[in-house]
Amino acid sequence: MTKAGSLAILGGTVVDPSQKLEAPRDLLIEDGRIAEVAEPGALRASAAQTVSAKGLIVAPGFIDIHVHLREPGQAHKETIASGTAAAAAGGFTSVCAMPNTTPVNDLPAITRWMQDAERGAVVNVFPIAAATRGSQGEKLTNYAELKRAGAVAVSDDGRPVLDDHIMRKALEMAKRLDIPVIQHAEDTRISKNNPVHEGEMAFRLGLRGQPVEGEWRLVERDLTLARQTEGHVHVAHVTTAHSLELIRRARQEGVPVTCEVTPHHFTFTDAELAGYDTNFKMNPPLRGEPDRLALLEALLDGTVDCIATDHAPHARFEKYVEFDRAAFGITGLEIAFGVACTALHHDRKMPLARLVELFSTNPAKVVHLDGRGTLAVGARADITIFDPKKRWTYDLAKTRSKSHNAPWDRTVMRGRVVQTIVGGNVVYKAGS
Repeated sequence: MTKAGSLAILGGTVVDPSQKLEAPRDLLIEDGRIAEVAEPGALRASAAQTVSAKGLIVAPGFIDIHVHLREPGQAHKETIASGTAAAAAGGFTSVCAMPNTTPVNDLPAITRWMQDAERGAVVNVFPIAAATRGSQGEKLTNYAELKRAGAVAVSDDGRPVLDDHIMRKALEMAKRLDIPVIQHAEDTRISKNNPVHEGEMAFRLGLRGQPVEGEWRLVERDLTLARQTEGHVHVAHVTTAHSLELIRRARQEGVPVTCEVTPHHFTFTDAELAGYDTNFKMNPPLRGEPDRLALLEALLDGTVDCIATDHAPHARFEKYVEFDRAAFGITGLEIAFGVACTALHHDRKMPLARLVELFSTNPAKVVHLDGRGTLAVGARADITIFDPKKRWTYDLAKTRSKSHNAPWDRTVMRGRVVQTIVGGNVVYKAGS
């Protein structure tokens, strides 16, 4: 019997690290969940609609645990509707939205507002609430109420928690509630909000630089506190070799730590700054080649848990100004998979299973998205279908984001998302 609204995905190769599965399989989706996974041609029920995945990879839906959707309060940069449309085009079925909105997401009412259907999201939105009131680093927010409202983690992203006592309390409270504290690892007393990495390029350009110590010293502090409290700390957008080594050692000692890196940090170096292009200004800044290579090695050896975009849209008047005055950040939802597939799978022979782990399986684990990051029977039918061999050129003029602050225009990549399915509904199809 064919169930109304059912969908079958036929002829694809399922790559699902959660089940250690990489084989030709057909999928049946009913009521927004995976109803059956079978050998090709062996589904026991028919479907109202079918999707051909012949020659394609069928993976658990990608999850980006670090995006800035800018609402409430900054709709001139991005809206939840436009940001999630860009996410769908990049293969992301779920995004976790950082709290640096206006006002800061430090209340359950704001957390619920972000998830309201009126926002027009086309993929799942999971808010990350502020760790401290107003992200001022002084008093904790009510983690229990924020979690009940739908928050999956806490963070003061962009404004690191510097006070040792406050960070300890944050980790203790987060441990009780089984949520991570996501830390923007930057000791601003060292970095001083300087616009670029401290190195030869900064000297040549006459720009003030951020020393690598600004990152790794805060990572070191947070790992010490996580060891003492047993609270889960997640280090956002790691950029330095020494930070990675500290994380490796801590994990070997059983410290509950996870981490992410961004496509721009493992692709570019501060050499890109030679022309003062503000599309290469982000925080943390682009580092030197040794740090970039360390990121790639950590992605390959398993040190890094997730690839996250740190999608940070800005209006033209905020970005296309003098370098010192320009806002930090670039967009990245639409290109993340293409960049990673090219740099990691094709250039460095990373297995597709590891790539899917970085984009889906592990992000779901970090923020405890049960029923996502897997294609097991009963799981949410959030699915990304991609062609790992497809060559394509990114056209920034066609972005679904409201903002155009990205250095990826005309970049040729190998590996493209073909369809994005959320809850059994196709929300993106390449070419449409």
